[in-house]
Amino acid sequence: MGRLPERDTRVGASERRFKWRPSNALIAVIFLLIFTVGPYLAFTKHVPFTGRGYTLKAVFSNGANIATKSPVRIAGVEVGEVTDVSRKGDATQIVFTVQENGRPIHRDALAQIRPRIFLEGNYFVDLDPGSPSAPEMNSGDAIPIGRTSTSVQLDEIFTALQSPVRADLSRLLDGFGTALTHEPTASEDATQLPEVQGKTGGEALNGALHYGGPAGRYAAQVTNAFLGTSPGDLARLVAGTGRTFGALASRERDLQSLIVNFDTFTGALAAQSANLATTVRLFAPTLQTARTSLVNLNRTLPPLRAYSIELRPAVAELPGLISAAKPWIAQARPLLSGKELGGVAKLLRESAPGLAGAAQAGKAVTLPQANRLSLCTTKVLVPAGDQTIEDQFGTGGPNYREFFYYLANFAGITQNFDGNGPYLRVSPGGGDVLVEQQNASGNLTTDKQDFAHAVAAPAGVQPRLGGRPAKKPDVRCYKNPVPDVNGSLGQVGAPSLKEATP
Repeated sequence: MGRLPERDTRVGASERRFKWRPSNALIAVIFLLIFTVGPYLAFTKHVPFTGRGYTLKAVFSNGANIATKSPVRIAGVEVGEVTDVSRKGDATQIVFTVQENGRPIHRDALAQIRPRIFLEGNYFVDLDPGSPSAPEMNSGDAIPIGRTSTSVQLDEIFTALQSPVRADLSRLLDGFGTALTHEPTASEDATQLPEVQGKTGGEALNGALHYGGPAGRYAAQVTNAFLGTSPGDLARLVAGTGRTFGALASRERDLQSLIVNFDTFTGALAAQSANLATTVRLFAPTLQTARTSLVNLNRTLPPLRAYSIELRPAVAELPGLISAAKPWIAQARPLLSGKELGGVAKLLRESAPGLAGAAQAGKAVTLPQANRLSLCTTKVLVPAGDQTIEDQFGTGGPNYREFFYYLANFAGITQNFDGNGPYLRVSPGGGDVLVEQQNASGNLTTDKQDFAHAVAAPAGVQPRLGGRPAKKPDVRCYKNPVPDVNGSLGQVGAPSLKEATP
């Protein structure tokens, strides 16, 4: 209960002043609020019945003993705290706040639960805000499980190194040491490169270090190329790679199907390993042919550029030409349509590169060969055909005519049983002259000599059968001398058969 303010009797009646004093009950309520609400606010750092501001969710495969009030940090700076930890299926979902100094948080953000002190202890959420190019997450959005991770716990390491695992690791190290010191046998060396035959694994690895210098230099060049051509290229590459893997992680089922299909694809390649090896072997000639085409194209570009530069004045006059040629264009448009000359022009346009390449190749290969063939004909074949064979059977004309006479006569004698020629008659031999021939090769019989009867004794053999001429692939045809048809080999030689005495 309160009381009325006392009247101050020290002043006059016209000046009345009232002095107010809070009641004991009000003072008790104020002290109660100070000693209850104050510690609560200091402990929770949150005013009751109000929102917590910007909050996000994150789903982890393993909560790793994360608890409420655990800090949330970005680059070591605390920007919020965990407000709730709950189960979501077989995973753990946490809710945490982010203060203004930690925003914005982008949709490709990453979250990891990490220990606050070495060898276990309290945990905190290490938050990566993502790339600036990604959109910002709204309050209440969740970071999917594919973009979260949990640090490996010490007990997990000890659990992984159980007795069977330690035994397997020991056998692995022992086998690796044996591989480094084992001297290969002859059968093992048969499938190895000559550089490593007869060497142990350690010696072969030491030899490989000779290539470490060039390999490191080339690796440095590749690494320098990854930096890009302008500042920020590498950062954009990393950000783009992060978005790519984030998209893959968000589609785990589709990624699983992709891996299964890729396994089927590689299995099909393995089943066709022989054909694949043939394709790889033939790929080098294909690239060589493509390189020739690219070289020809590269040679074409400078003249084309010069032509384009010279064409500029004509292009400047082109608008006036088009205006003057509009009537002609109106008539030529139907003519150049796809149903008429347009189709022909398309075919010509498609064939022009091939024709240009063929012309270039013909200039380098076909025309020189045709020229050599022409020289061979005019300098060797024609002079040889113009010679006259001077013997008892000669006609007095060039021998190329006798060649065609022979073809005509042969065609005539084969036309039996009609009015264009006589019967083809073959004399089987016979007579009272006995002839003999040496049978050195043993053809038909094993006798050393063969005998036969002839009408007359053989007079000789024309032309003479000489040895096979020497091959001169490095001498061009037109540089050979003109054959002499009346030379020694063209005269009558000794007969291959001689008259025998019975």
